[in-house]
Amino acid sequence: MAKDRSNANDFTGPLRRLLISILILCLLGTFLLWRIDSPRVERFRAQVTDTFVPNLTWAMAPVTATINLFQDFQSYQRLAQQNRELRSELRRMQAWKEAALQLEQENARLLDLNNVRLDPRLTYITGVVLADSGSPFRQSVLINVGSRDGLVDGWATMDGIGLVGRISGVADKTARVILLTDASSRIPAIIQPSGQRVIVSGDNSAAPFIDFLEDSDLVKPGHRVISSGDGGVFPAGLLIGQVAADPTGKLRVIMAADYQRLEFLRVLRHHGTTTVSDSAQIIGPQLPVAEATQ
Repeated sequence: MAKDRSNANDFTGPLRRLLISILILCLLGTFLLWRIDSPRVERFRAQVTDTFVPNLTWAMAPVTATINLFQDFQSYQRLAQQNRELRSELRRMQAWKEAALQLEQENARLLDLNNVRLDPRLTYITGVVLADSGSPFRQSVLINVGSRDGLVDGWATMDGIGLVGRISGVADKTARVILLTDASSRIPAIIQPSGQRVIVSGDNSAAPFIDFLEDSDLVKPGHRVISSGDGGVFPAGLLIGQVAADPTGKLRVIMAADYQRLEFLRVLRHHGTTTVSDSAQIIGPQLPVAEATQ
C-alpha cells in the first residue's frame, strides 16, 4: 500500500507542474498577443471578443449584482443623510412658522391700532431706558432725555404700542418715568365700546385694577381701555390695554405695552395740556396737611 501511494505522488507532482507551466505560457501568449499592434491580430481579437464575451454574461452577473448592491448601499446612506437634514430643516421651519404666526398677530394688532386717531398736536421725542428702579414699592425707569430736550413733568410716555407711564422728575440729561403699574399711578380712562369712564389704578402688579366703574355689566374681558384726557394731563385716545378679570372677579387691565422689554420710550409732547407744577398732586391721594408736613 505504501508503494502504490508513492507511485501516485510521483505522477501527480510532475503533472501539476506541467499544467501550471502550460497555463502560464497561455496567459503570457495571450498577453503578448493582445499587445501586438497588427490588423490581423486586431481582427483576431475582435473575433475572440465576439465569441467569448457574450457567453460570459452569466459569469459577470454576480459582479454586476455586487456593484449594484454597493451603489444601492451608497444611495441609502445618502438618503439617510438627506432625511436627517430634512428633519432638522423641518424643525427649523416649525420654529419659523411659530415666529411668523406671532408676527402676523402682532401685525394685525398694529394695523388695528393704526385706526386710532390721536391729537394732531402730538409730537414725540424718543429716549433710551437707562435703568429700572428695581424696587417692589416703586416702579419707574430712567431715560436719557431731560430738560435740555424740552421735557416737562406730566408728559405721557409710550413704547410705540401702548401707554407706559408719565414723566415725574426731570433733570438736565435724564428723566424719571413713573409706570402705570406703580401704586401711586391713577389714570382717567375710557372703556370701549361701552364708553364708561374709569380710573386705572396701579398696585405694583403687572395688571392695574379698574376703579370707579359705574356699570360692570357693560364691561367684558377683551374691551379696550384708552386714556380719556380728563384732568388735562394725558392726551385722549392713548391705548392702555384690555380688560381682564382676575381669579377673584376683579376687573383689571392687561397692559398693551411690553413692560418686560422696555428699551425705548416715546415721550409725547402735548403742549395743549396744563403744565404740571407739582407732580405729587397727580400721582396719588392728597394727604392731610399735618401728615404732609411730617
